[in-house]
Order: sequence, then structure tokens, then C-alpha cells
Amino acid sequence: MKIDSWRDLDAYKNAFELQQALFELSKTWPKSETYPSTDQIRRSSRSIGSNIAEAWAKRRYPAHFVSKLTDSDGELQETLHWLSSAGACGYTDLDASATLLAKAETVGRQIGSMINKHESFCF
Repeated sequence: MKIDSWRDLDAYKNAFELQQALFELSKTWPKSETYPSTDQIRRSSRSIGSNIAEAWAKRRYPAHFVSKLTDSDGELQETLHWLSSAGACGYTDLDASATLLAKAETVGRQIGSMINKHESFCF
């Protein structure tokens, strides 16, 4: 498959799906969690894909490309923290959490693969 844009990357597509699923899920959380949890998980999950897009723009410079992908992975880890916190507080059921955790693990593997094989993306 030819990749012409960051929009074609499976990691980006899956990160976007994760972001949207978390957005919908977080709508059900208590109003008292609007900033502490809801805003934070929305911000970090949106940053996963945005950092992948930024990495794509910087692929002329391998170190910058890897750096932005590393930032994306960091945002993924923050998202996982907020998802775990929401589960611990009883804001999500186990099935929803398991589905989102599996999606996040997929995104993490894809980002890791891009980092490990960054030469194939850079020029």
C-alpha cells in the first residue's frame, strides 16, 4: 500500500478511532470530572494522532521524525493513565475499558514499529 499522507497511516487511523471512542465515552462521566479527567483524556488522546501527523511532516529529518513519534507514544501512555483512573473511579465498565485498552495497545505497537523502522518512512 502506498502511503501518500499521514492520513494513510494505520497508526494514525487507529489513534483517531481511539480518540473518538474516548470522546464519546467521556461524555458519560460526572460533570465534576470535566477538567480533572474528561478534558485531560480528550487532550492526550487527540495528541496521539496530531503527533503522528507532525512526525510525517518531519520525516526529512529522522531524529525529528522519531522524536515526534516518541511524543505520540508519551501521549498514548498519558491516555492509558486517564483511562485506568476512570476505571478505578467507576466511570467506565470493564468491557468498555478492555476494548479501549486493546485499541490503545494496537496503536502503541504501531507507533513502536514506526520508530523501529523509521528509515522506511524518512527520505
